[in-house]
Amino acid sequence: MKKKSFSAISTQDSPKESRPLYKIFTAVPPSYDLVNRLFTLRLDERWRVLAARECLADHPEKIMDLCTGTGDLAIRIAKMSNRKPEITGYDYSKPMLDIAKRKAAKTRRHNITFLQGDAAAMPFTDGYFDAIGITFAFRNLTFKNPDTPKFLTEIHRVLKPGGKFVIIESSQPQWPWLRALFRFYTRFIVYPVGSLVSGNKGAYKYLSYSVINYYKPEEICKLLKDYDFSEVTFKRLAGGISALHVAVK
Repeated sequence: MKKKSFSAISTQDSPKESRPLYKIFTAVPPSYDLVNRLFTLRLDERWRVLAARECLADHPEKIMDLCTGTGDLAIRIAKMSNRKPEITGYDYSKPMLDIAKRKAAKTRRHNITFLQGDAAAMPFTDGYFDAIGITFAFRNLTFKNPDTPKFLTEIHRVLKPGGKFVIIESSQPQWPWLRALFRFYTRFIVYPVGSLVSGNKGAYKYLSYSVINYYKPEEICKLLKDYDFSEVTFKRLAGGISALHVAVK
């Protein structure tokens, strides 16, 4: 595959607007980073460091930041690596990728390529990537999404045997009091503030609902094992409001 540094290019037809959540993630990019920081009180930046560290642990040559959004994980991986692996940021939202391209250009790291395409039909050969990371988008692929089987099958296909799939995602706190507080914060602070800042009430209504009702870490482990991932582990973060999952093919 010929690389084009800091480019947002399409290797296939753009995803149809009928794809679940497509309209949301082509509408929210201008405020996406700001609301993420507000929602997590900037903890998302620390958690991406953990994800990047896991992705780089085995000195991979090819890494994908799946559903890269505005490119935060891809850029973090590039900053933390001394070996300059081939890094691909992949997403179906062109507005997101346009922001990612501008952010990456400022870092002057030339080993990142941004590609536009559908996670259910990726233009890579079997076993192409040594590691795949995804931060705060696995929920979008798996929460009441009819295309979940396609996504997980495709992720498994493009990951090499022995490769890692690294996930940072919102989760369900263990302690009832923290779970109640987290849900209150999501419903009555994140939802209205995100709606106001972004001007997109629908996007943050979905965010609030999906975060509050998303799966427990144990359920995510089972889901990954159902799609032939092995050695699936997880670590709760910040009392369980988020979790780090690592699955090996």
